[in-house]
Amino acid sequence: MAEAQLEMLDLGDLEAVIGLEVHVELATQSKLFCGCATTFGAPPNTQVCPVCLGLPGTLPVLNARAVEYAVKAGLALGCQITERSLFARKNYFYPDLPKAYQISQHERPLCRNGAVTITTPEGLRRIGIVRVHLEEEAGKLVHSGDSIIGSEATHVDYNRAGIPLIEIVTAPDLRSPEEARLFLEELRTILRYIGVSDVRMEEGSLRCDANISLRPKGSTALGTKTEVKNMNSFRAVVRALTYEAQRQAEVIRSGEAVRPETRAWDEARQVTVAMRAKEEADDYRYFTEPDLVPLVLTQERIEGWRAELPELPAARRERFVASYGLPEYDASVLTSSRLVADFFEAVAQEVGDAKLASNWVMGEVLRWAKTEGGEVVELPVSVQGLAELLGLLRQGVINQAAAKSVLEEMVASGRGAREIVAERGLEQISDRSELEALVDRVIAENPKPVEDIRAGQTKAIGFLMGQVMRLSQGKANPQQVRELLHERLGVGG
Repeated sequence: MAEAQLEMLDLGDLEAVIGLEVHVELATQSKLFCGCATTFGAPPNTQVCPVCLGLPGTLPVLNARAVEYAVKAGLALGCQITERSLFARKNYFYPDLPKAYQISQHERPLCRNGAVTITTPEGLRRIGIVRVHLEEEAGKLVHSGDSIIGSEATHVDYNRAGIPLIEIVTAPDLRSPEEARLFLEELRTILRYIGVSDVRMEEGSLRCDANISLRPKGSTALGTKTEVKNMNSFRAVVRALTYEAQRQAEVIRSGEAVRPETRAWDEARQVTVAMRAKEEADDYRYFTEPDLVPLVLTQERIEGWRAELPELPAARRERFVASYGLPEYDASVLTSSRLVADFFEAVAQEVGDAKLASNWVMGEVLRWAKTEGGEVVELPVSVQGLAELLGLLRQGVINQAAAKSVLEEMVASGRGAREIVAERGLEQISDRSELEALVDRVIAENPKPVEDIRAGQTKAIGFLMGQVMRLSQGKANPQQVRELLHERLGVGG
């Protein structure tokens, strides 16, 4: 299947039905059932003990902070919290699972019946959350090649074994690979906001498997699904689901039946490949974990955790539009990170101009963060420092170009905006008589552009403005210069 086909999904009279299983590592300092550290990047098999290695005779002890984070995640996703939930053994044999079973939850998960709302080109879509349950992470297989496909050897690192996970299972409510991406982005934003996970897909703390089937448009029946694994980025999710939907469509149109199987996304070849027959719940032989008592939570404890949640991204977006008068796009960008939203809001309140603060945080501040690979809070300019700079810009003391230059100096030196402006003589020229002299000189020295403007070619105004700014060494007030040029040359607006 050609790579170009992967960017667009057109299934004709068929539609995709997609459900996601998202695994999120919780940001606890120790593992779910033992005291081993969870630090990412430690040398292989250095953060292990008899419990997480599954040695005979060991007993699990539940991590209370992991329970708190799992419940907070469920609350943020609008779930009902189960006051008496159970752990179960999920039995399967794989090299990264030292006990040959995983302690998970099955019949009575911790959280149920939530939803996430995403914004699509067609409008808002509510994606149901069937369950959020707590379980332990497996180890990590380290392949000699780029993936399990084609590797000659595989080693096992058990540092990750036992790290607390939540598995978030959606209803089959997604109808396109792009909706799956939007859901994952919104989910990541929510979980990062509440601080329960760093949700870094590149480090494996957020992973996604997808179930996808096709059915005729207008049908409510579900088709035969396949599960797609090994997708290590949001882009890979889109491309893998697009490929798999097109593959299933070709199978159906050829008169054959889609096989219920687990398939892996081969990033190098841009295809899904069959791994094994699809497992069902019975295949795992679930039974109640005998070494753990039921997890019992009081309503008081649950409500206490709810009260600790911050304002969630969707609510904050709505407030930024309603309270600050920001466009929806600005509000969406600013609330994509809690740190960015906090920084913007503090600057906006300090300077008294939300749109000006929004433009600068979205522009110069986020540009810096992207270039440096850091967070907004690491910017070597405080909220008060940026507000001081924007105040000078708002008051007309400096112009936009000078403000950007001053910010660069502030970042490099840590000095204040007023000090830099005074030292470099960057105060904007707003005196009318001084600007009139500059404008008249430029008009006299550039007869051809002046003639073009008077003949209706008003684009040449930009050239004359540039000449005025050059003569003033960038200090002239651009708005006043434009007004004077229009006035002198008899050009409207």
